[in-house]
Amino acid sequence: MNTQKLKLINGKIISPYRIIPQGTVLVENGKIAAVSEGNLEVADALEIDVQGKYIAPGFIDIHVHGGGGHDFMDGSEEAFLKIAETHAQYGTTALLPTTLTSTSEELFHTLEIYEQANRNNKKGAQFLGLHLEGPYFAMSQRGAQDPRYIRNPDPAEYQEVLARSTSIKRWSAAPELPGAIEFGKFVRSKGVLAAVAHTDAIYEDVLAAFENGYTLATHLYSAMSGVTRRNAFRYAGVIESAYIIDEMDVEIIADGTHLPAPLLKLVYKIKGPDRTALITDAMRAAGMPPGESILGSKHNGLKVIVEDNVAKLPDRTSFAGSVATADRLVRSMVNLADVPLLDAIRMITSTPARIMGVLDKKGTLAVGKDADIVVFDQDITIDTTIIAGEIIYSRSKQN
Repeated sequence: MNTQKLKLINGKIISPYRIIPQGTVLVENGKIAAVSEGNLEVADALEIDVQGKYIAPGFIDIHVHGGGGHDFMDGSEEAFLKIAETHAQYGTTALLPTTLTSTSEELFHTLEIYEQANRNNKKGAQFLGLHLEGPYFAMSQRGAQDPRYIRNPDPAEYQEVLARSTSIKRWSAAPELPGAIEFGKFVRSKGVLAAVAHTDAIYEDVLAAFENGYTLATHLYSAMSGVTRRNAFRYAGVIESAYIIDEMDVEIIADGTHLPAPLLKLVYKIKGPDRTALITDAMRAAGMPPGESILGSKHNGLKVIVEDNVAKLPDRTSFAGSVATADRLVRSMVNLADVPLLDAIRMITSTPARIMGVLDKKGTLAVGKDADIVVFDQDITIDTTIIAGEIIYSRSKQN
């Protein structure tokens, strides 16, 4: 389909600060050319009447491991492309492929596959660069990360990793580990976002980390310390630290399972929509039916069970990953946490775009930005996904 000029009419347009009740979005050559109330007269444009549905910026997922039966650690270009296609069906127009703690060989292979897949990714959510999750974690907070590969930051290792790829945009680590502050300083000097994750840090550790480049808390509440006691004395953990440090960004798995409604409400109340990003943290079973699955790579991953809309360890003692899609995150915030739609959309568009440094190109429906657009109904069921001006997914074409 030639979509050099594309005109979306009769939609409720979600702009950063208001909802335009009936408006038009015009796309030319992959960019947003106009956003206006009413109907714009435009010659020779492909016109789509969205019939009163919402027109929003495309969803940006800055922490995702897989979907559609594939994982980014599978070591194949097909896995990368199929994951991108799967999440595009649920409104995601850009994402950060995320690794799991692994051997160095597996990681280096994943870096190579990313470059190939990024060149050939034409039918799915765009890749914004890689997010390395691990291996520098607290063993006590490893969650479903493989304990065989968890270790302290090693300058020779992380310097080699960053020398091999300029596509790494984010790296999550535990800031209390020996060498973690130096690690944070180094990755930030390379333009990589440092994030606090899988950690037993206390407030003093987090504050030092924040001052040295760790500006984001990875999946707040999951695999991190809260208030602890040492002898008779209480210490604030990472959760409280993220609340106390106003300028620290947080991301949450807003699937309604990892965090129940009261915690979603608390995060929104304290951090607000401009400091909170919604993430899927999805593993390979996202977009798939319930049952047995694998967390991590197919050849040496962890067997898990998908039930109750979440992946669990086989003994059901812990969650082992999310199976959420982006539309579900928005629904959870609106329906469970009573967050206004405008704010819920901001948390999955402009806020993650700002955190990852791409707000100049993505995250809002503004003239000159990339034409990454999603159309959905009042139940946040995705109707159309447009990436760089191209219709990537259309619900009517699937039915």
